[in-house]
Formats: sequence, C-alpha cells, structure tokens
Amino acid sequence: MKIFNRTTLKGDIFGGITAGIVALPLALAFGIQAFGGIDAPNAASVGALAGLVGAAMLGFFASIFGGTHSQISGPTGPMTVIMASLISGAWASSQGDMSMVLIVMSLAGLFCGMFQILFGIIKIGKYVRYIPYPVLSGFMSGIGVIIILQQIYPLLGMKSPVLVVDMITKLPQHLANGFNLWALVIGLGTILIIYLFPLITKKIPATLVALVVMTLISVLWIPLPNELTIGSIPSGFPLPIFTKDFFSLQNVEWLPMLKMSVLPGLTLAGLGSIDTLLTSVVADNITKTKHNSNKELVGQGIGNMISGLFCGIAGAGATMRTVVNVKSGGRTQLSGMVHALFLLSVLLGLGKLVQYVPLSVLAGILITVGWGIIDFKGFKDLLRIPKADAFVLVVVFLMTVFVDLLTAVGIGMIIACVLFMKRASDLVEGAYSASEISQFDKESPWADEGGLTPTIKSEIYVQRLNGPIFFGSITRFQEMMHDVPDNVKVVIIRMRLVSFMDQSGLYAMETAIKDLQAKGIRVMMTIIQPQPLYMLQTMNVIPLVVKEEDTFKTFEDCTVALKQMQERGEL
Repeated sequence: MKIFNRTTLKGDIFGGITAGIVALPLALAFGIQAFGGIDAPNAASVGALAGLVGAAMLGFFASIFGGTHSQISGPTGPMTVIMASLISGAWASSQGDMSMVLIVMSLAGLFCGMFQILFGIIKIGKYVRYIPYPVLSGFMSGIGVIIILQQIYPLLGMKSPVLVVDMITKLPQHLANGFNLWALVIGLGTILIIYLFPLITKKIPATLVALVVMTLISVLWIPLPNELTIGSIPSGFPLPIFTKDFFSLQNVEWLPMLKMSVLPGLTLAGLGSIDTLLTSVVADNITKTKHNSNKELVGQGIGNMISGLFCGIAGAGATMRTVVNVKSGGRTQLSGMVHALFLLSVLLGLGKLVQYVPLSVLAGILITVGWGIIDFKGFKDLLRIPKADAFVLVVVFLMTVFVDLLTAVGIGMIIACVLFMKRASDLVEGAYSASEISQFDKESPWADEGGLTPTIKSEIYVQRLNGPIFFGSITRFQEMMHDVPDNVKVVIIRMRLVSFMDQSGLYAMETAIKDLQAKGIRVMMTIIQPQPLYMLQTMNVIPLVVKEEDTFKTFEDCTVALKQMQERGEL
C-alpha cells in the first residue's frame, strides 16, 4: 500500500490528527510516570518532554519503516513501567545527576531499537503467536495494577515510591502525614470526565477534554503549588543527545552505564515487540489487512533508536491510539506520520502552556489507562477455566506485580509449555495420534457429509477442525475463520476431532463465532467432545452465543435441521 494514496488521503489526515489529540495527554502522562521515581525539582518537565519527543519520533519513523499500515506508535503502559524502573535506578547510581540519567535512558532506547531490528532480521515476529492467553492476561493485568498503584500518590499530591511493595505498605504512613485535598479533587474530576463525557459524545476524545477542563479549573479557581504541576518544558525542535555536551562530562564511567542499559534495552525490546505485534493483530482485524510482523519490528527498532538519540522514552504500538486512528479513517502509514507531526507541532508551539497541567490530572488519566489494561474477563472466568490456565494466569500476574515483567512472561511461558506437553502426551496416549494434534483441514469433505444436497451446499460453509484448539494453534484457526465467505447463510463448525480446548482457544472460538453472527451468518456446531463441550457450556458460549438447538450430536442430525430450514425458506 502506498503511503500517499488519494483515495485514503482525507481519512489518513483526519485519523492521524485525531490519534495525535488522543496521544497528547498520554505522551505527557507516560513521560512523567517514567520520571516519577526520582526526586528532582524538574523531573516532571523533563519527563513530559521525553514523553512528547518519544511519541513524535517513534510515531513518525515506525510508521515509515513499519509493516502495519495503520499502526500508531508511542509510549505505552508496559514500556513506561520498565523505563520508570531504569530511570529511578540510574538516578540513584548517578547521585542526582540528570545528565547521566538521560544518557542511560538514551542508551537503553538505542539498545531496545537494535534488538528489535535484530528480532526482525532473524524473523522472530511469528513466534509471538505462541504466547498463551493466560500469560498475556496475567501480564497485562499486572501492568495495569502497577500503573494504578504508581498513580495513587500523585493523585493525592504526593511523591510515589519506586518499589511496588513500598507503594502498598507505605501508603498509610503517607496518608497520615497529610495529602493535598485539591489535587485529589482535580484528579477525581479527571476520572469522572473520562468515563462520563463519552455518554455525551464520542467525537471528541474524553482524555483531551479532561486535560483541558481540569487544567483550566486548576488555573482559574484551584491553584496548586508549582511542584504539583508539570512546570515549564523547553519549546523548539528537539536536539540529539550528542549535541547536549553530555559526552564532555568529566569522570564519567561509560562501561557501567552501558551495562546498566543493555538488559533494560533487551527487556524493552521484548516487551515492545509483544505489545506492538498484538496491536498489529487488532489493526488487521479491523481493517481486514495483514501486517508484516518482521518488517514491523524493524520499523519499531528504527523508531526507538531515533527516539533514544533525541532523549525520548521508548515505546511500542499503542492499541487504543491505533483503534482511534482506524475508526477515524486512517488506513496508510501517512496517518501515523500525521499523528507524529501533530505532536511535534505541539512541542514546537505549545510547550509553555503545558506547564500549568496538574500532575493529578495526568494521574487520573493514567489510572483510567491502567484500569482499562486489567483483563477483568480473565479474572471473572478464573474458576471456570482449566485449573492449569488459572494457575498460569495467577502466577504471571503476581510475578509481574511483585517481581519482574520479563521474568513473569518467561516463567509463564515455561509453565504453559510444560502443561501443554502433558496434555499432548495424554492425547497421544489416548485415542488420537500425534499427527492429529493441531492440524486443521478445511478442504476435504468427511464421509458423513454425503447427505447434503447441492442447494444446501451453496448456502453453507463447513469448517472442519482436527485436533486441539490451544494457544499454539489459534493463529491458524483464526486465519481459517477469516476465510469464511461473507455470502453464506450458515457456517457449520465440525468439532469431532477437537479433543481439547484451552482458554486461548475458547476465547478465539467465541470471538470468531460473534464475528460471523455480526455478519448475519448462523453458526452451528456438531459432535462436540466432552472437554470442549464442558468449556463452551461453563463459559456460556453455549447457549448464550450458540443456541442449544444449533448444536448436534451427529452430522446427520445437522443435515436434517438444514433440510428443515430449506423447507421453511431460510436457506
């Protein structure tokens, strides 16, 4: 797809500007969160600048070189959590030298970009599909909880501790020492506007409305101390780090700073790659296109390297901003470039206005972001999904919150793989052969389909599934379900050889069925094995999504029902 396409030009410009408006308060908030763990008078203004620069640089260059046409990239919650840990550690090691903190941050961004480019070159992008749903659910929910805990303190007009344990245990002590009531009022007002304003209209981003309205209220009626606002940030085009005289610092030990940056850079690269490619899948589902995973990783790597060079925080593909872009008409890379140029224009012309924004407003915005990241559906179904999936979800969640993000994903993947090997071994030892595991066949009719008349065949589509539907096979399953023609009236999902379904497979199945029903297609299911049937009934896919009368014990029963539909004129 060409970047400059006349047929999509209007939508790309409007989508990019809209995404930029949504990204503005988030870039400020994520930037300030990244620097929230250091005790410096200018931490908020430096963070706001780093957030804007990161959003502009990454957003522009990732769009040019990336492999997802409508992707919007910038600072995200998961990436900011890692950046905040890195920056607070660098601050402690540098004994309060902000220049050295910025060098470490920039080096981490450079390493992040280099690792992502390497990931793209060695074509590692395709392996993201093998991350099980419980791992992603626990991971993202943990990040959401961390963001909320971090923002409780600035919501109350206080400085947040660095460690999650301290955020929890020291909160009563901080509350006893007193908090700023007006900061809390402004923060809660921000949250209310974000949740209530969409009831009036969704054409204007609620986060921007909350930012503007609560900032004006603060300036005109509830003035806050300067330390509870962002403070002035430099205006003008950002300059590369090597023009800032950082490298002329005396007695700088570069080797420790390099060591301090490499592992966080790798963590950022891994986390950013997962975050980005999941967003790419979301964009594909909406636009009915297909992204190039490895090209996208190279584009993200280039963007993060350039962002690091200009002292911007690292980022990734941002789901909410990408969805806003697509829904507003963005279809090509131009929309991402327009979004970045909008943020750059804010940086060039409106930097002085940003200084009045209260930190509690940004805290309120981030609390709603953290709340939206938490996978409440996964936790709601915790007692109904297989115990192995529930165990993985809880372990990853707790490790994400209290240990380390990358460790949480690694341990979760190991546990999930071991448990799946056990399941696969049980299947092979049972009635199914190893060759039947995770193989899907959509072409060859099965022997019991001979009773279908030519007229019925022209109105239906038979989807034959052969083997477990689990985290390692759902990508192929989703591709098959997307291949269903839009002109059929009935889709029959054959489940006779689906011996097992995990949480990832269940949610993929539910989503696929709802997508078909949204197109006016009736979905039927035949010969459901005991374990998948238990999952579908326990999670209320049957009968709330697929009616009981549309499930059949034999294909012959389904054929009879189809003939009756034909007699009634429904086929």
